[in-house]
Amino acid sequence: MIRKAFKMKLYPDKIDTYKSRHNPIWKDLKAILKSHGVHNYSIFFDSETSYTFGYVEIESEDLWNKIASTDICKKWWKNMAELMETNADYSPVSMELEEVFHLD
Repeated sequence: MIRKAFKMKLYPDKIDTYKSRHNPIWKDLKAILKSHGVHNYSIFFDSETSYTFGYVEIESEDLWNKIASTDICKKWWKNMAELMETNADYSPVSMELEEVFHLD
């Protein structure tokens, strides 16, 4: 299993909407994530900075990267674009974090 961590920037007044759109996430999106080898996915929020911190375990980088090309993922990004910093294709501006320690 590959561990990944990343952060994304929410607009400060959008956390409640962000939470409500994730609880629950769309069934189709959940199915895409699972079918592309995603496990143990969590997102946390830092209210001081308005950054989210995402942690996910994936089966492969290739499968993880293929999620971005699915129609449901593109629809999700567009749905979330008003809540966070995004790129021109509506994908979230995301900064991957380097793992410096892990304890099993």
